[in-house]
Amino acid sequence: MTESFVLHIPAAELEPDPLDPAQIVSGTPEVSGRVLSESADGRQLRGIWQITPGVVTDVEADELFVVLSGRATIEIDGGPTLHVGPGDCAVLRAGDRTTWTVHETLRKAYAITL
Repeated sequence: MTESFVLHIPAAELEPDPLDPAQIVSGTPEVSGRVLSESADGRQLRGIWQITPGVVTDVEADELFVVLSGRATIEIDGGPTLHVGPGDCAVLRAGDRTTWTVHETLRKAYAITL
């Protein structure tokens, strides 16, 4: 684990994290992120993730996240459709198959369990 720290998330610099082209349904979404801490066994991750507008698919890990900016609609196969925006907290279950329609560049802080 990292030492205790504070970071202003809206201004945090992120690194490109290219999508697998097979995940892109439409548009030209770009993803970037930054892992802020990771447990010794690599199963607990905390970080920042950002995606620009477009439509992508994913298979989720066990995740809790808070949207800081932007808006998206997340369709979960066989489950609910989530509409997220600034200030919203969402939980995704491991194995959820999702389609993200990103309406405005979305930045979130997350905690993932692998």
